[in-house]
This record gives sequence, structure tokens and C-alpha cells, in this order.
Amino acid sequence: MKTPSLLPEPYKIKMIEPIRLPSAAERRERLSEAGYNTFLLRSADVYIDLLTDSGTNAMSDAQWGALMTGDEAYAGSRSFERLEKAVQDVYGFEFLVPTHQGRGAEHLLSKSWIKPGQIVAGNMYFTTTRAHIELAGGIFRDVIVDEAHDPRSEAPFKGNVDLKKLKALLDADSKKVAYVAVGAPVNMAGGQPVSLENLRAVSALCRERGVRVVLDAARAVENAWMIHEREPQCKDWSAARILKEMCALVDACTMSAKKDAYVNIGGFLATHDRGLYEAAQNLCVLYEGLHTYGGMAGRDLEALAVGVREMVQDEWIAHRLAQVRYLGERLDAEGVPVVKPFGGHAVFVDARAFLPHLSQDDLPAQALAAWIYEACGVRAMERGVVSAGRDDEGRNRRPSLELVRLTLPRRVYTQTHLDFVASEIGALHRRASRLPGLKIVKEPKHLRFFQARFEPVPVAAAASRG
Repeated sequence: MKTPSLLPEPYKIKMIEPIRLPSAAERRERLSEAGYNTFLLRSADVYIDLLTDSGTNAMSDAQWGALMTGDEAYAGSRSFERLEKAVQDVYGFEFLVPTHQGRGAEHLLSKSWIKPGQIVAGNMYFTTTRAHIELAGGIFRDVIVDEAHDPRSEAPFKGNVDLKKLKALLDADSKKVAYVAVGAPVNMAGGQPVSLENLRAVSALCRERGVRVVLDAARAVENAWMIHEREPQCKDWSAARILKEMCALVDACTMSAKKDAYVNIGGFLATHDRGLYEAAQNLCVLYEGLHTYGGMAGRDLEALAVGVREMVQDEWIAHRLAQVRYLGERLDAEGVPVVKPFGGHAVFVDARAFLPHLSQDDLPAQALAAWIYEACGVRAMERGVVSAGRDDEGRNRRPSLELVRLTLPRRVYTQTHLDFVASEIGALHRRASRLPGLKIVKEPKHLRFFQARFEPVPVAAAASRG
């Protein structure tokens, strides 16, 4: 296999945060105290934090400078006006409602556009998105292509909507469909992108039937760059051009700005639809804050306005995806089973292939995330049966993918950090047969993966069950 290489970072470091690798004894103790849930570990006890890229990014000097210019007026802030103009310029949407983060936008959208009993079709569920759909009385229907469920498939656009599945759903009763939600890229499938060709076809199919389309734009710039890399007709297009083309094909987008736009807090709902804009404005006042700040301080609006413009600079996004690819190739060279092709924000480890002696009842992805921390102080997260939650009858949903996500914060870690991660997980893989599974001992009603607690299941007991 060719030795992985990585282009130099398109930035230099001018501020640092010290980190420390806890001893093996400390890691075992901290993991037990956290109930074997990496979300319940203290940041101070984590060496390299790959839990999420949401709000964990390093802002630029321009963003830090913008913080000092924030207009903290309660109403009609100049900082909102700058953010509104940035979104209009970069995304192409006319209307903007800011929110404290992405799930605030999901909440406003769901309450505005879903009536009880209606269906929302989407290319694989995302945890908070499906939760808001269901809390509004909606029903989620998965219409992603079959390749998305195969971690070994190397199809370039495993996030695509299956047009036959979508057409069948719309033909059955298009009036029952509230909207079609397109995640681009698809987090739960391994950060897999949607092609521009597919998004155009989805848009045309829905518009023929009067059905609206919504884009989950949290990492849409990453998707745009993968279109640039993988879709031949777009190889000469910039990330900015592709992103604007994507947004022109949908009616609205929900945005967790804590991803693409580098900021530590913030989000928005943007739309071409005046009716949605006015409904969301009104709900924003109820749930988020006045419609010109949406739960954010003026300084956060300013940093976000700068981040929206920075994020579509090709050199930034090209390095972002190259860094993810580098980690994926290093893990692959170590023999670690990973989802391919590599996506935009993370490398996803196939926990079932890593721990073949465990059944899905032994929560292999949750267990692997725990044992990675115990082995080397690296914090990852589960994307499998625990994240999928329970159905209406209280049974565990059983997704086809059982993954551990190693998520790279933007502009935070260096090649040396990634080499350490790959080497240590590779060493763990070589002794994987001795690693036990987990069982749930405490879980909340909603989004259990954030707060559930677990206990180890002895390997012998797990093997007899499997």
C-alpha cells in the first residue's frame, strides 16, 4: 500500500491549549466513572478528542477579531445584518432566521412544516433530526441508496437518495409527505456525499408533485468539495459555486454552524419560502430569542458571518478532506476495518468487523469507543444500535451499520496526532478478540447515546449469546 501523505496545513499556529495523556490506570478509572459512555468523560481526562467536530473547531484570527465588533443590541443588531448578507451571498437564500445551533433550526422547521401523521422522507436518519420529526408527530421514512448500508462498498456517492424508493413513496400519497430531508453528506452512513446530479433529480421529482425539499447543510461545504473531487462535470467548479447550486435546488436548509463555519456556537434556518420564514420568525421568539439574534450574542453572529465566508475558500476545505483521508489511509494500513470511501468530517470504523465475536446485543460500537479511550486516551463516539434508539414498542432499532466515528475538529490537530491515533487503534485491533461487549444499565427517554450508562459483558458470556 502507498504510504499516506498529507499536504501542509494552510495556516500557522499562533495559540495553543495544553493536553495531557492520562495514565492507563487513570483511564480505566475515568471510563468506569463515566459508565463506559465517552460523552460522560471529562474533557480534562481526554488526550485527543475526536468525539465531534461540532463547536470544537479553531476559529481564525479574523473570527476572533470579529468578536470584538459584536453589536449586542437586543433588536435590529448590525451583527445580524452582516450575517444575513453573508448567508445571502454564500448560500443564495433570501431569508434567514438565526438559532442557537442546528437543532434549534430543526425544531423551528419541524413545528412549521409537519402535521401529525405526515411523513418526512430522508437519506438515512440523523439522531436529532428524527427526534424533532417524531416529536412533531411526523414519521421518518428512509429512502437512501442500498450501498449506504454496506461499509465495504466504494460507490462514490453512497449518500444519494434512491429515486425509485422516493418515487414509490410520493406516488403512494404525495400529500402525506411534509417534505424530503436530504443530508449532504450523510453522517450515519460514514459521512458519505450526495451527488449534484442526484440532488437535481430529487428536486425535479419533488417539484413535479408539489413536495418541498430541505437540505441539512451542517457539512454541505464538505459535500460540495466531494462533488468537486468525484463528479467529473464539476471538477473545475469551486466549493462556493457548488454550494450555491445545491441550495438553489432546495426550499430551505437547517444549519448547525458549529461544523462548516468553524464557530463554537450558532446555527440558522435559511429559506427561499416566505411562509416558512414568517412562521419560523414567530416560533424563534418563543423558543430561541428575538428573530435577529436567535439565542446568539452579537459577537457570535459576527464570528459566524466571517466563518460563512471563510468556509468556501477552496484551500481550507481541500485540506480538511485531505486530513480525513490521511487518517483513514493510516488506519487502513494498520488493518483496521474502516468505511470507504472516506467521507468529509470523520473516519468511521466498522465495529462489527473490528469485534466479530460480539453480537449487536453486545453493543459493539459503544464498546469499541470505550476500549479506544481506555487504550490510548482518544475519545470517539458510537454510531450504531445505541444511537438508533428504540422503536414505538420499546425494542432496540437495529441499524445495518455499527460504527465508531473518529471526528476531526477543523484546524485543531496535526499529522503527528493522527499518526498516534492510527498506531494506537491498530495495536488495539491486534488484540480485539479479548475485548468485551457492553450492556445498558441506565438510559434516558430521548437520544440515549448522550447520557446512557453501561457495564462490560464478559467475553465468554457475549460469545455464548452470539
